[in-house]
Parts: sequence; C-alpha cells; structure tokens
Amino acid sequence: MAGEAVVQAACHCRRVRFEVTLAEGFDKPRRCDCSFCRMRGAVVVGATRDGVRIVAGEDALAEYQFNTGTARHFFCSACGIYTHHLRRSSPGQIAVNVACIEGASPFDFAEVPVSDGINHPSDQPAGAKGRLAGILRYERARE
Repeated sequence: MAGEAVVQAACHCRRVRFEVTLAEGFDKPRRCDCSFCRMRGAVVVGATRDGVRIVAGEDALAEYQFNTGTARHFFCSACGIYTHHLRRSSPGQIAVNVACIEGASPFDFAEVPVSDGINHPSDQPAGAKGRLAGILRYERARE
C-alpha cells in the first residue's frame, strides 16, 4: 500500500484498540537491532505523533523506558503485546507494531531494513546519519 493510510489496530486481547494514520502506508517497514528491539522482534511502520488515536483501553496501556529514557514504548498490561512507541531518533514520529494492524503481518514484507540501533544516531557526532545494520528477509515455504 503506497502513501498515507488509515488503519485499525489492537493488542492481542483487543483491550487496547487504536486507529493509526500511517504517514507512508506500508512502504517503509523497519526493525532495529538495539537491545530492546532485538528482544522484542517487532516490525514497525511510521505515523506522526498525532497519527495515533487510542479508541479503547488507554487505561490498560503500560509504558517502558530505558537507557536515555527518550523513547516511550507502550504495551498492553493485560496481554503484554507491544503496540507502539514514540521514537528516539525521530521524536515527531510514532512507530507502530505491524502485527497489531488489522489485516497486516510482519510476514507481508519480503525484506525489512534493520537500523543500527546499537550505534544509535542520537549517540553519534552532530550530523551523523542512521546506519543500516542489515536486512531481514522472509521467504514463504513452498508447498
């Protein structure tokens, strides 16, 4: 799907439900290799800060921060599913877990770029660009 898209999303138990206006549709999925993202394993797509609207379960959202405390990671306190986070590298953006979006799956993408979060751009000299750590590839099994 190209361009801006409005999608519905929810955690696993559906207690937390939200509507997302994806800034670039599904055109720019990504992952990160920082310690937290590596363990979480989610593929994300982007929205602007005002592009996520919680429609139910805001009281069930829990927050996790680590390291610099800049990024704010949200998850359902009932089922534990990570839903979205306010990005450290782009504070005006929110990353949304593709697996929470209705009708979407992280396995919809043949390739997903993986950002070098171990050497986060915010920790580098001024003007440094984010680097690519690698590419995650998915190929469906043949029957």
